Amino acid sequence: MSIEQLVILILVGSVAGWLASLIMKKGKSSLLVNIILGVLGSFLGRWAFGLLQIHASGLLGLFIMATVGAMAILFLARLFVK
Repeated sequence: MSIEQLVILILVGSVAGWLASLIMKKGKSSLLVNIILGVLGSFLGRWAFGLLQIHASGLLGLFIMATVGAMAILFLARLFVK
């Protein structure tokens, strides 16, 4: 992974974390926590979809993978916080 891809993944993950928190609505995590979890989720999403042999095509594909990963991370985080 190049530096450019890493920066794009972090930026997309940040937006995906924010979007995932809006989609999931429950929970009272701060925006910063949602963004951090979104970045982690973007890496998780990219990895998980890669295992399934599904690869992102362009920025939209990466954004979808990152959002799904962010939603998974937020879901797991909320399970452990309760």
